[in-house]
Amino acid sequence: MSFQHSGDLWRDFPHLVPAVVYVQGITPDADSGPAADRFAAVAKSRLATVSAEGELPEIQAWRRAFATMGLKPTQYRCAAESLLRRFRKEGGLPRLHPLVDLCNAISLAYAIPIAVFDVDSITGPLLEVRYATGQEDYLTFAGDIEHPAPGEVIFADEAARAHARRWTNRQSGRSAVRDSTATALIVAEALHDQAPHDIPNLIAALVGELNALWPVKPVTQILTAASPRFSPPGRPAACSSSD
Repeated sequence: MSFQHSGDLWRDFPHLVPAVVYVQGITPDADSGPAADRFAAVAKSRLATVSAEGELPEIQAWRRAFATMGLKPTQYRCAAESLLRRFRKEGGLPRLHPLVDLCNAISLAYAIPIAVFDVDSITGPLLEVRYATGQEDYLTFAGDIEHPAPGEVIFADEAARAHARRWTNRQSGRSAVRDSTATALIVAEALHDQAPHDIPNLIAALVGELNALWPVKPVTQILTAASPRFSPPGRPAACSSSD
C-alpha cells in the first residue's frame, strides 16, 4: 500500500513536513509502558513552560491550518492538541495497545499529530490525504457512518473510505489498531517552522522504540512536494489522478 498527499494539499500547505513509518511484525504483547512514561515526562516538562498547550508553536501552526480550512480551532483540535489537553487535565492517557500507547506518548512529547493505521483494513493500493468529494464514507468508533463534506481534508483509500476526518482531527474506527494488527502505517505531520528539524528526530525516536519492543525492520520516509509518495519496498508506486 502506497501513501501520499495530494498535489492540492502541497499547493495549499507548502510548509507541510510529513513522514511515514511502515512496520510489519507488530504484536499486542509488548510492554511499551516504560517508553510511554519517558515521553510523557517530556510532555509534562514542556507543558510546565506554557499556560496551555495551544501556546506551543507546533499546535499554533495546526490551529492556523484549521482556520484556513474554515474550522474553529477550539472546536476541532488536531490530535496532538487533544492528547495534550487530556494529558494536562487528567495527568495521563489510557492504555489501549502497545503501539498506539507509544505513538500517543511520542505525539505528546513532540506536540505533533501521529496517525496509526492497520494496513490490512485499508482498501486498495493507495491511501491519500486529499480533499473530500462528498461521496466518501467514514466509520466512527461508535459504529456510525458519516459523510465528510466536499472540500474537507481526509485520508481516503481506493474504496472511497475516509480513514481520518478533518485531516489530523479524528481517525476512523475502521482502520484502528487492534490486537490482530500485524502491519501498521504510521504518519506524522507538522507545519511549524522547526518541523524540518523535529520530524526527523521524532521518526528516529519512534524507530528506536519500535526496534526495542519488537523484532521488526521499520521502513521510513520523509515526504516532500518533489517526492510525495511512499511505497513499501518491493511494491511499485501507485499512480494517482491528482498528480
